[in-house]
Amino acid sequence: MSEGFTDLVDGGKLAWESAGEGPDVVFLHPGLWDSRVWDQQFGVFSKTYHVVRYDLRGYGRSSRPEPGKPYSHVDDLEGVMNAAGVDRAALIGNSMGGRVAIDFALEHPSRVSALVLAAPGLSGFEGTPEEESEWEAAFADVEREIEEAVHAGDYEGAEELQLRWLWAPLGTDDPAGARIRQIAFDNIHELTMDESGERELDPPAAGRLGEIEAPTLVLSAAHDPPWHERMCVVIVETVRGARLIGIPETDHVIPIRKSDEFNRVVLGFLGEVL
Repeated sequence: MSEGFTDLVDGGKLAWESAGEGPDVVFLHPGLWDSRVWDQQFGVFSKTYHVVRYDLRGYGRSSRPEPGKPYSHVDDLEGVMNAAGVDRAALIGNSMGGRVAIDFALEHPSRVSALVLAAPGLSGFEGTPEEESEWEAAFADVEREIEEAVHAGDYEGAEELQLRWLWAPLGTDDPAGARIRQIAFDNIHELTMDESGERELDPPAAGRLGEIEAPTLVLSAAHDPPWHERMCVVIVETVRGARLIGIPETDHVIPIRKSDEFNRVVLGFLGEVL
């Protein structure tokens, strides 16, 4: 296994590690968490593939964004791939990691061999006016409680609210849920992290999904917030040849909550397309 830190052109470092031999695979974790989300995948996938995982800027052992200083998660991913000796890879992303993977595939299509998007984000996504109104009505109270807790300095309370109502509604008492909670709390600084300098894809991905040519698999979580479920549908309806698989009895962090099923489905897909 290799590990290291990638120096960022605008200062700071990104922590990454790699293992295995074979076609290249890069894991991108969801926001709120870090690369340990992939603990149940890293060793398993390295038996067949050269795998890389890293802490996105602001998470885990990587540097945090400097307030107001421009940065790009797409550029960061390119830097990690270069440092790890990866020219072209299958990108596997959960939530924010999925958003970054999509954006990277649009900016650097020749460097992406496949996409696996688990409960992904999607830059530029908006629901219909009816959907947006419905989501706002359903989650306004929760969002307000989270904001009030953050403003009061009750970061642990805010994190508990996020997990209970948005990202881990199936609970955090069982081993998988406890792991989801622990990694989130280890990154609790995310609640107050200044991300104002992030350069977003322009134009955003939501209007450009038809440009994606890489084989694409989308995994939806049965107990995800409704906007993430809708993003999954939009991606599959727009990306040519994309497949959608619904994972039952899981919430947002599918690689932890349903690690065995995730591994089975994703390894099967990669075995077909790589």
